[in-house]
Amino acid sequence: MAKTEKDIKKKTEAAKAAGQSVQKATPERPLNPFEEMDRMFESFFPRWWHPMRLEWPSTLGELKLPFEGHVPKVDVIDRENEVVVKAEIPGVEKKDLDISLTESTVTIKGSTQREQKEEKGDYYRAEISRGAFTRTVSLPCEVDTNKAKATFNNGMLELTLPKIKTSKRRTIKVE
Repeated sequence: MAKTEKDIKKKTEAAKAAGQSVQKATPERPLNPFEEMDRMFESFFPRWWHPMRLEWPSTLGELKLPFEGHVPKVDVIDRENEVVVKAEIPGVEKKDLDISLTESTVTIKGSTQREQKEEKGDYYRAEISRGAFTRTVSLPCEVDTNKAKATFNNGMLELTLPKIKTSKRRTIKVE
């Protein structure tokens, strides 16, 4: 064990002996090794870096683009007669959303564009950033695409997709 692990173990044992409760920290969500690898590569090679690109970025602090390397968080809720898909899409306007679906998948596409201009005397600065994402989600069952409904309010997209066949749920006794 490393020295820090030994220290933590000693402190934990001392707290238990004193009658104090000790809880281990749990992450908010499981870590994805692919996300960690992406973060590592992004830290080594900035977004503007490319082996064939000879010029440096216009500013050292280039704007981070919306949705750069990220996709919106999506919840899929399987109800008795319908499937509800909720997606967090802050900063995107309704006109910039494109939703397509099949009987078994939903694809959400969106884009953003931001423009900043500043003019003070002889000084003029203009920056434009754009970002886009695409997210395809598999559905737990087949849905009726003709009766699908979508609402978008305050950056939250909600799709209500009626099932073709309603699920028959039953309870099972645990022995």
